[in-house]
Amino acid sequence: MFDRWGVWDALPESERRRWSLEPFQRVGPLRFGMRPEEVTAALGGIASDDPWHHTRAALPPERCAAVSGECAALGLTIYYGLEERLRGIAVDALRGPQVYADNVALVGRVPSELEQWIVHRAENREPFSELFYADLGLPGSRSLGVVICVQRAGDRLLTRPVFLPAEAMDAPAGSLPPEAWGTH
Repeated sequence: MFDRWGVWDALPESERRRWSLEPFQRVGPLRFGMRPEEVTAALGGIASDDPWHHTRAALPPERCAAVSGECAALGLTIYYGLEERLRGIAVDALRGPQVYADNVALVGRVPSELEQWIVHRAENREPFSELFYADLGLPGSRSLGVVICVQRAGDRLLTRPVFLPAEAMDAPAGSLPPEAWGTH
């Protein structure tokens, strides 16, 4: 898959997997609370040849109680709590599946357009229960369980959403390791 694309090239929409978001429950075939072997099975074994189960060492619990693994073949970073349950999903802006919420694509978009969509959604809801800004000014939607991070694509930025379960929405930045929130 990576042979025909340059390091900054985004996979065309027509070649991306199409996933739907069920806030706080699932992103595509992945349900929050799954164990690593359930995640591999849900991905149809695609990740079985990918060394993504070699998770990074856990950070000290006072910093963040999560470990992460990469599934480069699908453009995903999966975060597990120390109890080995799925607690976060970051989707690569260039190679990841396209995730839809309310029929709106969330991956690989111009950040300001997606932020404006969240602002517009907030107008039809209780503002303080919808729109928030995480550390470094990253916009998020409390009702969708997502923080909109960014990723470089050459000289431009595209959206790299990070999806979280309900219990992480009170303090999203503290629920995953710091590298989850940086520009990639």
